[in-house]
Amino acid sequence: MLRVLNEAYDERKQLEEKGSAPLAGGIMQYGYQCGMIWGAVLAAGARAYDLFGPGPEAETRAVMAAQKLVDEFQSCTGEINCLEITDLDSSSSALKMLYVFLIKGKTFSCFGLSGEYAPKAFNVINNVFSEKDIQIPSAPISCTAELARKMGASEKHVVMAAGLAGGIGLCGGGCGTLGTAIWLMTMNKGLDTKMEFKDPKAMELIENAFLPNTDYEFECSDIVDRKFENIDDHAKFIQDGGCSKLIDALAGE
Repeated sequence: MLRVLNEAYDERKQLEEKGSAPLAGGIMQYGYQCGMIWGAVLAAGARAYDLFGPGPEAETRAVMAAQKLVDEFQSCTGEINCLEITDLDSSSSALKMLYVFLIKGKTFSCFGLSGEYAPKAFNVINNVFSEKDIQIPSAPISCTAELARKMGASEKHVVMAAGLAGGIGLCGGGCGTLGTAIWLMTMNKGLDTKMEFKDPKAMELIENAFLPNTDYEFECSDIVDRKFENIDDHAKFIQDGGCSKLIDALAGE
């Protein structure tokens, strides 16, 4: 999805697209938000950076777009999580995966969903970024943007990650900071490295840095024991030090 939307804007970003691959299957096949959502939100962040540069406005618009992208995806499927859509996650056997994708034809239905969602996502991004006079909270705004900064990411990648905040667009699902960390780690390996959906370093990050700092929860709403009402609410949470321990752990600090 990231590649499709990048091409729609005539802006191929091969490294960023490759880095997003482990988010397929709902974060390394754990079954959380569908990889199409992760890809669409990263594409929205890239477009926000192209239009508004670095800083609070671009990050705010990226989160706004992410909220609408999640809603649009749910309107297409009735769900947002890969597990509910495919009945598969990392615990599924190879035999079950073959049955679901080859015999039940889930491969074709996922391709069909991608074809339905892509133009809708493109319109959502354009509509959100054409809005005037939006309210922009003071920085920091996004947990995922803060993590990207701590990991030494470029300003472009900071804005790209911003919309993943609060479990992607503040929806409370699978943790956006974990997805951001895996995305950045994968990009840092370069274009010439072999893609591994079960990258040992990413698995080590989950086991040693993420889970011990989240009480072994994956979903944002379970980790922080709440959902965020809006962008201002989330920004205040970050400004007050919310998830700082987790952010530091994922950044290796």
